[in-house]
Amino acid sequence: MNDYKIGKPAFSITLLHPKYWGVWFGFGLLAAIVNLLPYSVSLSLGRALGKMGMKIGKKRVHIARRNLQLAFPEMSSHDIEAMVAENFKNTGAALIESGITWFWPTWRFRRILIEKDISALRKHAENHKGVLLCAVHALNLEICARGFAVLGLPGYGVYRPHSNPAYEFIQYRGRTRNGNQLVYRRDLKQMIRVLRKGERLFYLPDQDYGHNKSVFVPFFAVEEACTTTGTSLIAYPSKCALVPVSGFRTAQGKYEIMADISIEDDYPQKDMSAAAAYLNKYIEMIIMRAPEQWMWLHKRFKSLPDGTNNSRYQ
Repeated sequence: MNDYKIGKPAFSITLLHPKYWGVWFGFGLLAAIVNLLPYSVSLSLGRALGKMGMKIGKKRVHIARRNLQLAFPEMSSHDIEAMVAENFKNTGAALIESGITWFWPTWRFRRILIEKDISALRKHAENHKGVLLCAVHALNLEICARGFAVLGLPGYGVYRPHSNPAYEFIQYRGRTRNGNQLVYRRDLKQMIRVLRKGERLFYLPDQDYGHNKSVFVPFFAVEEACTTTGTSLIAYPSKCALVPVSGFRTAQGKYEIMADISIEDDYPQKDMSAAAAYLNKYIEMIIMRAPEQWMWLHKRFKSLPDGTNNSRYQ
């Protein structure tokens, strides 16, 4: 066993305690839905749940709307409202997509994938070079991660274990299908070791993680968006490649797995502000492949350079 991966949680009889029955029932129901219903029906069910969620998630509706207003000031209010509605539908679909990722057999999962272009990853794999997979918080991120593994390019996910042991037991197995592995999200040394070993590490630098280890650089139309410097902290000592990756759902219900460019040659690793701004341009490019499938419900622009939070959402 590689000593830099999280150990697989073991099953014990305590996981059958009545206090965990709700978790087992919920995931059992999800597994039944995605395996027994036709794919199109289960996906439509998820989208319907997302639409219903708009009625009870008014705060999240406001956040998504405000994010879009800040990111795309030229977008009309009509288009923003349409984007918010579609984003919520895709948020509901994400539940179904997680169930598909965790509970579908590989032969069935492979049928919904389109290998769009993953030439950059295959090249680095042949040369045994570590790759930082620069991904985004797409609502179908679970499918994207397993998709690369099914296509023969598994990686390590940056991971926070769940506090509920029954949930964690199921979640771990769901996220380590087809050879994927996990490392703790705060263990920077282990991430670097993974990359130095020539492995692939999924990393998501697209959200506002607060002022610690961050800089303020442009992101879409926001000139001072709080952006993590974690990419530089990982990439520089590991001497890894940087490859933007995505796996968005098409109108036909397939998922385009894409990793077509390697951007490390021009990445200004020693200048963290320049590096963050440079990578944000590629993050924008990924999001714009299917902006309605990105997590606009998160307060992407909550932090301000003066140390305050959330004033952009008031």
